[in-house]
Amino acid sequence: MDTAQTPPPAYRELPFQAHSGWLALGALLGLEALLISLAIALPPVAPRAAALIAAFLALPFLLPGFFLVNPNMSRVLVLFGTYRGTVRQAGFYWTNPFTSKASVSLKAHNVASEKIKVNDLGGNPIEIGAVVVWQVRDTAQASFAVEDYEHYVDVQIETAVRQLASTHPYDEGQAGVDVPTLRGDSTEVAEQLQAQLSSRLERAGIEVLEARLSHLAYAPEIASAMLQRQQASAVIAARALIVEGAVSMVQHALEDLSQKNVVELDDERRATLVGNLLVVLCSHAEPTPVLNTGSLYN
Repeated sequence: MDTAQTPPPAYRELPFQAHSGWLALGALLGLEALLISLAIALPPVAPRAAALIAAFLALPFLLPGFFLVNPNMSRVLVLFGTYRGTVRQAGFYWTNPFTSKASVSLKAHNVASEKIKVNDLGGNPIEIGAVVVWQVRDTAQASFAVEDYEHYVDVQIETAVRQLASTHPYDEGQAGVDVPTLRGDSTEVAEQLQAQLSSRLERAGIEVLEARLSHLAYAPEIASAMLQRQQASAVIAARALIVEGAVSMVQHALEDLSQKNVVELDDERRATLVGNLLVVLCSHAEPTPVLNTGSLYN
């Protein structure tokens, strides 16, 4: 499993206390009213013109400082190339008009990866896909540590799914090693996928809430052969269970006959009885009774 590198401290999220937008709006309107009143009161010469120019310039200069933060959203503030902090609380705010205010979603994202073809641990080509639920944990890392954090997540999901498939067999008994299988140990495999994604996405400040396989199948070129293999394995397992039960029943029958003194059986008659009982119990077809008019020895 890849080890995530710890991002530098400059990429850690910092809370930012922005000014109330409503107070700033009231102050701006008051300033506009004051400048217009001065322009009216001053004589119609240069001072009046300067007051009118200031009144008209103040509005477009200060308006870019206002911004909204919607629920489950955030704003990453950068002033002249310096990260100032992040505003997470929903509301109406004002800050320095020269500050850039990038929006970063804090909502949970649900990503279904593409079905990809990859070889499992045993070298069998399989098709596999995953569903991952993630959200931004650190807005500063998501904004500055990677180029595009959403694209970064998509690429890392595909990489993690490929690595997971290549280190696990599709089914039991295929790779000759005792490791969890993709089909039989889905819970453990999902936990490993989530842990691996959490490690990979730590750099981007992404938290993985859930990860699980959404599609798992053999590649079309071997699907028919592997289906026959699974059917054969199921038949063998069923026959083994039938034989085990039949042997147990025959053993009990012989013990009951011996304990209750129903009949005395020598080794040859015992072997014949065992053979007949096993044929009846293990046969696919209905047994056909045979009437023996003689004895076992003639």
